[in-house]
Amino acid sequence: MKTLSGIPFLLFMLIFHLSLTAQEVTPGMIDYIKKSAPDPQTYVIDKFRNYDVVFLGEHHMVRENLLFVQSLVPKLYDNGIYQIGMEFGAFEVQDKLDALVTSETYNEQLAREIMFTYNVTWGFQEYLDVYKAAWQLNRSLPEKTRKFRIINLSYIFHWEKFTGTRNPESMGRVFPMGTIDKFRAEVIEKEVILKNEKILALVGTPHAYSRYGSAFYKYNGDNFYDFDHDWLGNRLFRKYPGKVFSIILHQAFTMKEGDRYFAVSPCEGAIEKLMALNDNKPAGFDLLHSPAGKLPDRSLNAMGYNDFTLEQLFDGYIFLEPLNKLEGCTVISDFVNETNIDQALKNFPDPDWHEKVNTLEDVRKFMFNNSDGIAGQYSKL
Repeated sequence: MKTLSGIPFLLFMLIFHLSLTAQEVTPGMIDYIKKSAPDPQTYVIDKFRNYDVVFLGEHHMVRENLLFVQSLVPKLYDNGIYQIGMEFGAFEVQDKLDALVTSETYNEQLAREIMFTYNVTWGFQEYLDVYKAAWQLNRSLPEKTRKFRIINLSYIFHWEKFTGTRNPESMGRVFPMGTIDKFRAEVIEKEVILKNEKILALVGTPHAYSRYGSAFYKYNGDNFYDFDHDWLGNRLFRKYPGKVFSIILHQAFTMKEGDRYFAVSPCEGAIEKLMALNDNKPAGFDLLHSPAGKLPDRSLNAMGYNDFTLEQLFDGYIFLEPLNKLEGCTVISDFVNETNIDQALKNFPDPDWHEKVNTLEDVRKFMFNNSDGIAGQYSKL
């Protein structure tokens, strides 16, 4: 291979190209990824050496993320971590979930019913297969050995009581047990921290924030905004700062121009370019106090911050595939059917965020559009 001062010529040209298109990517960052970024499974397990609660912040419905979580189940168990917490699940049916993952035979229909109880639209096979991964592990264990557990972090919401306006009175009816991230923090504290246990928690990206506060409009705030530090991860980090570590799974960020919102590659594509220099190998790496964490980001995440960098957003990062290789989850076509359509229509979530859903066909279209939208959105990045 042709070289230039000992550097393979093609690599030299790639670095030169990066210097023109993403000046934030430095040789120090490249060296850091090559020397200090293990495979994602190893990275997650290593974090439990120092932390009890490790968050994975996901862009919902990305298939590869769920396959990764499924693959972690036996490795977590082998390293003394006996539970995964999932945002999508209601504590009211925790006993059913416990029975499912410890039963002699796996009951797919029960798995669907457990998920439907929490969210009538969340019929995505890869989420249910996290249950199955736990069941498969448990079936392989000796009879009296401790079993692996999936913990539901949420409770049943009552969207049928939504009045059409998001105000304290209306949302108090929808969420009768209080602010959902406060509830989730209390579940993790009770079920994990106070028992000196450990947990991997899979939640939507904002819920996994620990140090970061997301900006929001505030009428009397300086510059008309303030920062929300009351997400799930924020609450636990505030109370147990030495026990919580937050990791973001590679995903698109959001940009806003006028009234238009659109997806962008993190750090203006610098993460993707950095990982390309590592042959797009799956990798986990620290952002906090690391060269990679110094990458600037100008997406909506940076709102309200000066010179915002990636390490201000999350503690760690996991790269599984380039954005344009990520796929949407598999829709279970009969998750909502003639037997449960009335309940689905009655308790359809976030009715003010989408067009009105009136029929079984509408529900199925909604679910397929959500999953297909991931692949369509990411394929352009």
